Amino acid sequence: EIYSLAIDPLTPATLYAGTWGGVSKSLDGGENWHSVNVGLPNPDITTIDIDPQTPSTLYAGTAYNGVFKSINAGGSWSAINSGLTNLEIQILAIDPQTPTTLYAGTWGGGIFKSSDGGENWSAVNNGLTVLEIYSLAIDPLTPATLYAGTLGGGIFKSSDGGENWSAVNNGLTHLYIICLVIDPLTPSTLYAGTYRGGVFKSSDGGESWTAINNGLTVPNINCLALDPQTPSTLYAGTWGEMTLSEGVFKSID
Repeated sequence: EIYSLAIDPLTPATLYAGTWGGVSKSLDGGENWHSVNVGLPNPDITTIDIDPQTPSTLYAGTAYNGVFKSINAGGSWSAINSGLTNLEIQILAIDPQTPTTLYAGTWGGGIFKSSDGGENWSAVNNGLTVLEIYSLAIDPLTPATLYAGTLGGGIFKSSDGGENWSAVNNGLTHLYIICLVIDPLTPSTLYAGTYRGGVFKSSDGGESWTAINNGLTVPNINCLALDPQTPSTLYAGTWGEMTLSEGVFKSID
């Protein structure tokens, strides 16, 4: 089972896959893979992220063992859990301008922040009313602005690097948020993928949301991706339920 994919931003043929069996690496665009699990005691990887400025530095979140870091492109891993009181990691996010600043969304423990590359963590949950965090998204132009998707509480926004949060659910009719993506060219535009509610869009930094499901036949959205050069092109990965057929949907508008 593959839970996360990451592409080296400087060498796109180098890929990493976070799986229930650990981390796998490909050097040829996915044609061949090999395991890179040295130092991972229980390789149950939920999310994997690459330092955008130093791609040999990787972070892996696990289901039960916290966060691990590699500084040699996956050659070896070490745990970086100081201050983490919840080790069930759902999602990691890296500040694109200051990659030593990290956020970890956990199951039941809310959000933790590190300002030193994961060496130390502290909870940043002020204002969060739901602590089951399933998705995180950082404004690439103003990284102090970030969004958190929760299971049951909708979306929360922080404008001060996670120190304070407030709900931004106006127009959201489904509060189980599975994924969030931000338009890299116009960060006030966001998309939220939900459980049983399809896709919602905000054009005002999360202040209001509108369902955009015309043509979507499956309401369960597992992941969203934007074309970074043409963000009006959006992809939605879905999963079926009972008689529904899952697959990938594309929007060009």
